[in-house]
Amino acid sequence: MARFACFFIALAAVLLAPAGRAQSGAEAAFEKFFAADSPDAAAHSVADIEKAGVTFDEAWRRLKAGRNYAAQQSGVVMLKNRTEDGVDHSYAVNIPAGYDPARRYQVRFQLHGGVGGRPGNSPRGTGEIGTLAGAEQIYVLPYAGGDTPWWTNDQILNLNAIVDTLKRTYNVDENRVVVSGVSDGATGAYYIAMRDTTPFASFLPLNGFIMVLTSDEIDDGFMFPNNLRNKPLFVVNGGRDRLYPTHNVEPFTKHLISSGVEIEYHPQPEGEHNTKWWPEVKDSFEKFATEHPRNPQPEKLTWEAGDKIHNRAHWLVIDEFGAAAGEARTLPDANLHLTEAAVAGRADGSMFPRFKAAGRVDLVREDNTVDATTSGVTAFTLLLSPDVFDFDQPVKVVANGTQVFNARVERNVKTLLKWEAADNDRTMLYGAEVQIKLTR
Repeated sequence: MARFACFFIALAAVLLAPAGRAQSGAEAAFEKFFAADSPDAAAHSVADIEKAGVTFDEAWRRLKAGRNYAAQQSGVVMLKNRTEDGVDHSYAVNIPAGYDPARRYQVRFQLHGGVGGRPGNSPRGTGEIGTLAGAEQIYVLPYAGGDTPWWTNDQILNLNAIVDTLKRTYNVDENRVVVSGVSDGATGAYYIAMRDTTPFASFLPLNGFIMVLTSDEIDDGFMFPNNLRNKPLFVVNGGRDRLYPTHNVEPFTKHLISSGVEIEYHPQPEGEHNTKWWPEVKDSFEKFATEHPRNPQPEKLTWEAGDKIHNRAHWLVIDEFGAAAGEARTLPDANLHLTEAAVAGRADGSMFPRFKAAGRVDLVREDNTVDATTSGVTAFTLLLSPDVFDFDQPVKVVANGTQVFNARVERNVKTLLKWEAADNDRTMLYGAEVQIKLTR
């Protein structure tokens, strides 16, 4: 009897050992994934998770839970990064007193003005948010200069790198990251909203003017006001502003509102080119930020792009440009039909000129059906999240009135890990990709 007992104990040990080793391998692989210091490093660790034989459901659970955060020192932290284009950037992070790693924190990027008067992007001042402080949150103060203004792809890379670093170090609420700015910083907020909507919940330009971006030194032909329709804006301008007074700015603000851009507008009739009005506006500003969290999987999307650098909005990626059969000839466009054409300087009533070919996709999702309307796009990819799609039922895609896809899709661990390595976002996980190619 004793021999049989020993046999069964030994057999159990043999059977259980591989499971135990696999679990240890999975633990180590996910620890390496979460400890990665960049999207590239995270992507390189994906193979270890796949080798551990982790199921989709297990990977989904772990990615939803995210990493464990450690306690961090409060106050101002001065940091640097080097973006993938080889430019060094400095930025300051204000961590609130009593920072609790178990709590998710709202983040505000505050972009400064006076970019042209700065020879470089080195830090200035103490790095504190100062008089523009509002609700308790993490404040980020990047720096820009004449060589690295807010309205460049380099600064898009910079803000993306900062968001990623923050999320790897601090417990950030991914759906409450906003971009605000004053003067040139406000103009930069408009630029970022038109180029890179995905990481941000809202944009809050103060004393800025979107039409500054029409400058020949800035406008590259890929300014798309229509992209502003994806996220709400909180806009402040002053009546006595020597640079951007309300009587110059308001026609464009009202035009954007009439074109479907959600703007909460707070004109300050006596306001000059400063923020003396902040004490009166602060509560409305913070209320707006609180009441407009990001929807990581929006039911509607519209995105226009001219290249593959800024070709993504949440679960839409534009892959190829060109004319497709049956595409929309015209789409409602916030860039057009501006009544203040004389102010814009263009007889056709457009805000920004179109001297380069571009493409656009409008999406509407209802249950498992996606209705796409395209112009100038021949291929795009849809990223599907189990949070909003039923993977046990077929997914149907209709493009320009024609059904182009109707099938069930499989949950794919590789896809899940690929996009989470890039996005580093617990609330925006994708289990499958559907690639749509349209006939020319």
